[in-house]
Formats: sequence, structure tokens, C-alpha cells
Amino acid sequence: MPPLPPIDEQAMLSFLTELLNTPSPTGYTEQAIAFVENYLRRFPFLQMQRTRKGGLLAVWKGQHSDAPRAVTAHVDTLGAMVKEIKPNGRLRLTRIGGFAWNTAEGEGCTVFASRGAPVRGAILLDRASGHVYGKDVSETKRSDATMEVRLDARTVSAEGTRSLGIEVGDFVAFDPRVEINNGFVRSRHLDDKACVANIVAAIEGLAAEEMQPYQTTYFLFSNYEEVGHGAAAGFPPDIAELLTLDMAAVGDGQTSDEFHATLCVKDSGGPYHYGLSQKLRRLADRHAIPYKVDIYPYYGSDGEAAWRAGLDAPVALIGPGVDASHNYERTHTDALTAVTRWLMAYLLSDEA
Repeated sequence: MPPLPPIDEQAMLSFLTELLNTPSPTGYTEQAIAFVENYLRRFPFLQMQRTRKGGLLAVWKGQHSDAPRAVTAHVDTLGAMVKEIKPNGRLRLTRIGGFAWNTAEGEGCTVFASRGAPVRGAILLDRASGHVYGKDVSETKRSDATMEVRLDARTVSAEGTRSLGIEVGDFVAFDPRVEINNGFVRSRHLDDKACVANIVAAIEGLAAEEMQPYQTTYFLFSNYEEVGHGAAAGFPPDIAELLTLDMAAVGDGQTSDEFHATLCVKDSGGPYHYGLSQKLRRLADRHAIPYKVDIYPYYGSDGEAAWRAGLDAPVALIGPGVDASHNYERTHTDALTAVTRWLMAYLLSDEA
């Protein structure tokens, strides 16, 4: 196998920053999918089409097509929808994806009014003022019933809020607050936009050196992962194996950290495929890619969604270490680079 090509880290971080700043809570992902699609148009060798669910499938013809491969990452993120317009004009929400309300408290947000322009606001406890509610501010349980959106609009009634074009069912996106400092990337929604950037950077790196995947490869950018069925559809029936890219969770009892790629061998859905995982280990060792091996107790992936939908192919999972998952997340460029190199090694590998 030839040496792996260099990675344009600045281009990868620029793409990631723009994607992070493109709102895409599950169910409202058109802007993010379109952004990825438009970026990939610079590579004429990719054949692209939308799935009926609104995801993006890009196909890169390989040197061989007898055992096609698939790679997936998701653009959809945590977020919310309007559940109720309260009598005081503020909004009660319903969550999209698995997060705790305390992780979003105080965050800025955008409400995508179905009948008007987007409206800015903030996610707060409904009894947020310490000078009015005293110890209730610290003791009140954060829940769907106690959290609300305070809109940046002059409304103090349900009628006033509806006059802004806001209705029940409108989507709410949380501000990512992207910062890059000393090699660290700090932002909401690194899950899983970091891995979308890994895929794009790998394609870009191979293309710059006029290198081609060993096998024809399908890249699925899914848009319903956070609710459990992102990659349940969208792959052709003949794929020989699936590599899922998703974040690696950092915390007590885990081997993952922010500076390495991680191979996940088991999560809440059970073990991943041993043979494909072993192949990935061999590739990482061969190319001196720094990686960890880990198990996640509260985690699921698009690879499992594909398996549950009947995919008869090996599935493995790699990703960059991300601290504070489903919170205000952080990773490091070293981890992003390691995952990108690992993906390139996989795409070039002639190992069955």
C-alpha cells in the first residue's frame, strides 16, 4: 500500500467550522445536506444523489467493484421543536435526541418560524431570576415542563408570538459557539459533524494525489441518526462492509481521549464486527495512526441502525475523541487528523 497522502488541516477545519455553523437539528437538515453536497461538487469523480429521507449518497468508483464498501457519518444534531406557545408568549419545547436540559440551559437558539423569519432567543429555566425566585433557581429540576425559550421579540402573549409566524412543531436549533484554540475545537454538535469533516478531508486528500479507493465506495451522509434510524436505509444491497464514523466518548472509565482516534468495539447495542475491527487495527498499526480501543455504555450508531434494518455486512466504528458528549463538546486537531488518516488507509486497503 502506498504512503498516505497529506491532509490539508486548515481546509478541514474551515469546512468543519462552516458546517457547525449550519443549523441541522434532526428533521431540519436540508441546509447542512446542501452545504455538504455543494462542497463535494468540486470532485467530478463523485456521483451524488439524495435519498428519499433527505440524506446524501456519494459514490466513488474504485479500482475494483467486486466488494463495494460503505462509509457513513451523520449531519443531524441535537435540538428541539416547539411543543407549546405559553400564555406569556414564551415557548415550551420537546427535545430532539438524547440530552439533558441542564446541558442546554443559558444557550442561545434560533426558532425557525414556519410562517415567518427566524427568531432568536435563549433557553432558560422558567423561574430563572435569582433575585425573584431565590433558591428555586438552583433546586428546580430541569425538565420539559420547567424549561422555556425566551424570545428576543416584543411579545408577552401567545397571540403576540403567533404573530411572529411561530407555531407548534417549529424547529429550534442551539447555537454551536465554535472556537478553535491551541489545536482544540470547541463547539456543540461535533457529534457528528467532526466525522463529516473527516470524510470530506479524506476525499480531498486522496483526490489531491490522484489516488483512488481500492473498492468502489458509497459515502452516506445521513440525517436521522440522533433519533435512531439514520442509516436504516440508503445503502445499495451489495455492499460488502460498512465503516461508521461517529464521535468517541471521553470520560471516567473510558480509554478514549481528545487526542486520539478510537475504535469502538461495543456499545449499548452490543459488539461490532470482530473481523472488520481487527482489520482496522492492522491498518492503524501499519500506518502508525494513534488510536484507542473503547466501549461505550450509553451510545448507539448508524451502523447499528443499518444492522437492525437488515444489512447483511460487517460493521465497525471509529471516531475522534470528544469530551463532554451531548453537551458543549471539544476535540483536538490531532484526533481529527488521526481519524482522517485511518479512513484514507481503509479506502486504499486491498485487504478483504
